[in-house]
Amino acid sequence: MTPVGPLFQANGVTKRFGGFTAVSGVDLTLGTGESVGVIGPNGAGKSTLLGLIVGSLRADAGTLELEGRDMSRLSLPDRVQGGIARAAQIPQTFARLTVRENLRLPAVFGARLHGAEASDWVDEVLTLTGLTDHAGAVAGELGLLSRKRLELAKAVAARPRLLLLDEIAAGLTQHEIETMIGLVKSLRSDRAIVWVEHIPFALRETCERLVVLDKGEKILDGAFATVWEDERLQSVYMGVADHAAA
Repeated sequence: MTPVGPLFQANGVTKRFGGFTAVSGVDLTLGTGESVGVIGPNGAGKSTLLGLIVGSLRADAGTLELEGRDMSRLSLPDRVQGGIARAAQIPQTFARLTVRENLRLPAVFGARLHGAEASDWVDEVLTLTGLTDHAGAVAGELGLLSRKRLELAKAVAARPRLLLLDEIAAGLTQHEIETMIGLVKSLRSDRAIVWVEHIPFALRETCERLVVLDKGEKILDGAFATVWEDERLQSVYMGVADHAAA
């Protein structure tokens, strides 16, 4: 039976650091197959929001549900096993392990697969992320694009229903960014994706929705083209619309 309701729902999520409110009462709802871009100026709360969703940070208020299950009080490992995974801006790989070994860890401890099933899934992820030729390579010897691919592949190997991407295109060339765009597009069908990024055309190519954060608050959320033309976006993110077509 097809689940009723959204795949993921955040309600009133708030995070304070002392007297500073980094995320303030943010609501966010996603359905299966939906890809949402999140933008905003530095310090807007974008990465903090992803941390609250994946569990590396604990919210001071609000709730998080994935497929109707309350995830709000779960630890980061439990949330990964429950279907939420994040790929970070700076690849967090095990430098001395091979690419295959890096992927087997989230397959076993995130997706909870074992034996031949885990091996088959790792092979599938290697193919899906274009890393098959690097399967036996030591992660610490990879170039930047391959390390970025591996970081994303590690998140995918945990079999998330909600995939969080935190500036995974940062530091890449135009051609490399286009490669990452194609990869993200291929991952959409059976999960939801939230992509925080400072590269507008990457989000435009992959996300039908755009969320704008400013000073910890969600100020816009809607169809990408509609939000992009909204004057409130330009008031908090000066100049971004001028090079949207780049």
